[in-house]
Amino acid sequence: MSTNSIHLKKEILVRIVKAFFSENFKKQTRLIPYDMRPKGAEVPFRCCIYKERAILKDRVIAGLGFAIEDDDETVSLSEYAEKSLERKEPEKNPLTVLGAACKACVPKRIHVTDLCQGCVARPCVSTCKFGAIEIVNGHSVIDSTKCKACKMCINACPYNAIVKVAVPCEDNCPVSAIEKNEDGTAKIDFDKCITCGRCVSKCPFGAVHEKSQLIEVLKLLKAEKELTLMFAPAVVGQFPGTIGQLKSAMKKVGFTHVYEVAQGADVTIKNEAKELEERLDEGQPFMTTSCCAGYNQFTKKHLPEIEQYKSDTKTPMFYTAEIAKREHPNSINIFVSPCVAKKQEAFENENVDYVLNTAELGALFIGLHIEITNCEEETTEVEPSKQGRNFPVTGGVAEAVKFCAGCETRPVAINGLNKDSIRQLKKYAQTGNCEEGNLVEVMCCEGGCIGGNATISDERTAKKLIKTLLDNSGDIEKNPTKEKQ
Repeated sequence: MSTNSIHLKKEILVRIVKAFFSENFKKQTRLIPYDMRPKGAEVPFRCCIYKERAILKDRVIAGLGFAIEDDDETVSLSEYAEKSLERKEPEKNPLTVLGAACKACVPKRIHVTDLCQGCVARPCVSTCKFGAIEIVNGHSVIDSTKCKACKMCINACPYNAIVKVAVPCEDNCPVSAIEKNEDGTAKIDFDKCITCGRCVSKCPFGAVHEKSQLIEVLKLLKAEKELTLMFAPAVVGQFPGTIGQLKSAMKKVGFTHVYEVAQGADVTIKNEAKELEERLDEGQPFMTTSCCAGYNQFTKKHLPEIEQYKSDTKTPMFYTAEIAKREHPNSINIFVSPCVAKKQEAFENENVDYVLNTAELGALFIGLHIEITNCEEETTEVEPSKQGRNFPVTGGVAEAVKFCAGCETRPVAINGLNKDSIRQLKKYAQTGNCEEGNLVEVMCCEGGCIGGNATISDERTAKKLIKTLLDNSGDIEKNPTKEKQ
């Protein structure tokens, strides 16, 4: 996601937090677009200040938790603010498209530019296996009805005259869940969508948005309810300070109890290690991990044939929520991570009530004037392992299972779902074999969870912060090695 898009979304979330705790939530919410673009202000992105304000209004609507597709434009932000207070539960389908912000990109295609020299060799024509290129008036022309977008002509042209016209949201969706409306703007097919959030992070106009559950959490904080915040291991890489200071800052926000989801990751590691041993003993050639929510949705909707090879072990969020509910049965459980897919997983888990992303947690810190590095160290009785805390980095899950398993483990990492990695997984499912190894770790996001759509730190910074924590963490207790009969 572009830096400007991140800053815009972050600023709006902070303003929503401040508006909520102001004397007049509805009025202050209505004024957000005007405060951000006052009369006479510079117009940095759009044609005029009125278009800027209209798009900012849409971003606020999404920040309040509503779908832009349902907006009839006559409803004011004051009314949306009031509706958000009255809402009993978050809306399903956690993504929405801001039509006004969408550029309505031209259809993606392979295109011959004016750089074409009409050369005698004509390698583009001879290279194309589908007969999609012909010479017209001395220049190459591509027949879009025949073109298969194989890009062989792009590689063959000595003048780099042939290019791929990209549509970032469509190109980066691994399951082709984004198409165009009649007016050319983006539309999400939720029957295909796996809520990986790739479209959110890749759209350079910030037109694809999460529908926030921030208002639900703000209402609970204001009512001083008993709240449990469970934060994913990837969250550590998003904020400065120590993990003890981060926990202390979370309690200053108003969360009663704070759990590292790495605690649940330790349960996942042991269960998955044991399961791998059992499956290999039974003769199964390989097993895939099951902790990535986006991958779990992908297998259900698009590759059910690999389900038999996927681990039955639950996610770290599942086990942490189970622990938290057992220890604090009357508390309301809130999960936070950089992953939009976790919202969909939470809808299916009775122990998880709401989900925030890291940008929304950061907005709470800023809006409530909490400096993490100024907070005291918070200590906890349970200290998760180095392996559990390393889950958000590609390879971390498989390495943890390998460390704990009592059998030979040969990990294979699928570093992000895309067209190529999906073909690889389909091959594993169809052949029933993975020649590269016997434990396939699948991460929907490149780099792991630290590459999620709602990250607020770059991958390098996140890795550094996580490594600092790992250096001060102990190893998980290994599963006992089974005796061979």
